[in-house]
Amino acid sequence: MNRLFKRITVYTAIGGAGLLLLGLGCYAAGARINTTRSIPLGLYWTSSAPVEKGAYVLFCPPPLGVFDEAKQRGYIAAGFCPGNYSYMMKRVLAAKNDAVSVADDGVRVNGNLLPFSKPFKADKGGRPMPRYQSNSYTLGDYEVLLMTDVSPISFDGRYFGPINRSQIKTVITPVVTW
Repeated sequence: MNRLFKRITVYTAIGGAGLLLLGLGCYAAGARINTTRSIPLGLYWTSSAPVEKGAYVLFCPPPLGVFDEAKQRGYIAAGFCPGNYSYMMKRVLAAKNDAVSVADDGVRVNGNLLPFSKPFKADKGGRPMPRYQSNSYTLGDYEVLLMTDVSPISFDGRYFGPINRSQIKTVITPVVTW
């Protein structure tokens, strides 16, 4: 019985190490897994595609107070980006020369109301949510608005506003989503 337990332990350790190496290899090759509701859940692959409207992107939040607060509240995790933020995945829903406005009923881009964009006044804990204050703002050459188009509860551009394209690390392409 003792030999059997040792054998099972050794095989489990070897299997675990193998899975870890496989996962690290996939990550190094460009695989990314999304587990949040900001974009469809699933497996994505990094790409060299251009950053354009409609693209899914992986970005580092800029070191701003709104992201510090988001990390403290658990909206985003700690990670390897400046400010100790985790990478975030969103969709580019507005870019250069697009007119953006944030109102009580949601975010409009060029006058069109985006689905799932109505800002919450408070989070589940009753704490007031930040809100990007703009009745009308035209995005500059290097600005993008990153939002969800699949979930009403994403922490996205309705709360933190446009970001600079330099914060985007890569475009990600869905491989398998659910």
